[in-house]
Amino acid sequence: MNTENNTVTENDLHAYIDGFLDEKRHADVEAWLAENPDAADEVRQWRNHAEGLRTLFAAYAHAEDDDRDLIATSAKNARFLPRWLPAAAAGLALFIAGAATGIFGQQLLARPPLQQTAFALTDLPAQAKSAFLIYTSEVRHPVEVGADQEAHLVSWLGKRLDYKLRAPDLKAQGFHLIGGRLLPVSGKAGAMLMYEDDSGKRLTVLIGRNPDNAETSFRFASAGSLETFYWIDGEIGYAVTGEITRQNLQEIAEECYRQFES
Repeated sequence: MNTENNTVTENDLHAYIDGFLDEKRHADVEAWLAENPDAADEVRQWRNHAEGLRTLFAAYAHAEDDDRDLIATSAKNARFLPRWLPAAAAGLALFIAGAATGIFGQQLLARPPLQQTAFALTDLPAQAKSAFLIYTSEVRHPVEVGADQEAHLVSWLGKRLDYKLRAPDLKAQGFHLIGGRLLPVSGKAGAMLMYEDDSGKRLTVLIGRNPDNAETSFRFASAGSLETFYWIDGEIGYAVTGEITRQNLQEIAEECYRQFES
């Protein structure tokens, strides 16, 4: 974002998203965003990504006594950070999170089967939301394999899940397949299929495997304008996510269920 001649800098915007600004500066930034809709749209995308990352690592978060002092110090210095530092800090955070996962991964996987089942059931919509927020906002690389290689896509992802995968045909519902990608779901290989309508609105279908899953009927989860319908059938969990009406999403989810079962 080019903020060279603006009264609000890119560092101000990052501090605004992270809650590091005082009340007056926060109001100044909000007023500036109201007059700059392109910047406001980009800030909304940044916030969606931040919320997605917080959801992904929420299970590992814990509070320390000096957290408030750290935030206060960050707020005091936020406007004087070099432009490259927010990106470097984000990279370092992901590195640390990855290291923590490696250190504590065996402890996490050692949970009893009953806890795994409950965790997988409640965490599926959160993982679907995170995947949607992270990947649907991508312009150039939303998927790894495009719809022009659909046969290869479903074969590759199906082998990784040990499951005869198919990509539901949602043309009757107004959505066409863009492609898909491999991604982790509950610590195991999972798949995400992405669809788009003629207006550019996207939705995702997340598929994951867990041998300890219990069968469920359709369930619904909502987060702001984001809607998710999810269900677990045997060892496979499914979640359909999109920023469309609950009724439309339910119709699409039911169509996905019908085609997955046929």
